[in-house]
Amino acid sequence: MAANIVYREIANKRTFWLLLALCGVFIAGGFWAHLTMEHHGHVITGMDNRIVWGLPHVFAVFLIVAASGALNVASTASVFGKSIYKPLAPLSGLLSVALLAGGLAVLVLDLGRSDRIIVAATRYNFKSIFAWNIFLYTGFFAIVGGYLWMMMERRMNAYAKPLGATAFIWRLVLTTGTGSIFGFLIAREAYQSAVMAPMFISFSLSYGTALYLLTLAAACAIDDRPLGDAVVRRLKNLLATFVAASLYFVAVFHLTNLYFTRNHGVENFILVDGGIFTALFWLGQVAIGSVLPLFLLLAPGVNRCRILLSCIAIVIGGFCQMYVTIIGGQAWPLDLFPGFAASSSFFDGEIHGYVPSLWETLLALGGVALAAAIVIVALKLLRFLPERMDDQTLDPSHSDARAQ
Repeated sequence: MAANIVYREIANKRTFWLLLALCGVFIAGGFWAHLTMEHHGHVITGMDNRIVWGLPHVFAVFLIVAASGALNVASTASVFGKSIYKPLAPLSGLLSVALLAGGLAVLVLDLGRSDRIIVAATRYNFKSIFAWNIFLYTGFFAIVGGYLWMMMERRMNAYAKPLGATAFIWRLVLTTGTGSIFGFLIAREAYQSAVMAPMFISFSLSYGTALYLLTLAAACAIDDRPLGDAVVRRLKNLLATFVAASLYFVAVFHLTNLYFTRNHGVENFILVDGGIFTALFWLGQVAIGSVLPLFLLLAPGVNRCRILLSCIAIVIGGFCQMYVTIIGGQAWPLDLFPGFAASSSFFDGEIHGYVPSLWETLLALGGVALAAAIVIVALKLLRFLPERMDDQTLDPSHSDARAQ
């Protein structure tokens, strides 16, 4: 089957330049925002000494987490031997690398002193989860880059499976490390939990698969390439499973916190009296990001439009989840003196407000645009996608397609 599949670059030049120009505008806006914040300092943003991770971190962590999950299709093809996904695997690897690059770009440019990343890269504190993640992120680029080479170079195809297995394990470790950034922060009552690591893995699977489906559908629409229903329905079933798993871990996380009396305050803040955070949790993360996609994916009569709509809802819910987790966790006051009430001129003991500035928004969107631009340019210059992705080409037997 693979020998009969022809890979081609995107041929639609007009749409290519239009999309690239649009991405360029947002990338330029993000770089301008970075230079402005670098010059004036973070005082011009909505961040302060209480909310030190703002909207750019919300976008950055979302992109990094989604990068791991975007590799699902490639892992399913190489590690689990599902041949129907093999022609679509290169796009999976490309998207994962692009998302990670976009997320890390935002992360580095939001540090305040971006030049000091050199210090973090040359002087390691191996007791810090942040130091571990430097190795995890750079290792991911190297492993997935090599994995793409093995998949796209015919004479190297024999090595694709072992390297794919390595990439599969590495991405799980990477997402565990990202979730552990929050799980290990014992000073923040909204974070410290061992459930954070598996919960972030489930998030990555759902976010990455949703973004992959949206990217695949967009690429096929731009170049007018046929995309069969068999592979889309298979991915739909996987996506529903990942969304259900994410909702399960969210429930376990909050029920675990509610079991301990000392966490009742922060749980009440997030679930009941948190204002925007409570609204984003129940309406954004739970309703739009979980319940709605499950209904769209599992209700009878599902079609491609409903599948893509569910993917959009998952992405929206993902951003809401990251906002509640990152910003909401910092808004709740630190418990400086357990058993005592704390107050000071620095607003200790008080719930802190946060309003993202224009500069933060531009920087965050610039990271998304960078990831999109990498995918667009790669699809135009290299042969990542087959000319045809209809059912007859991807799965001539149709046996699996009929089973759906």
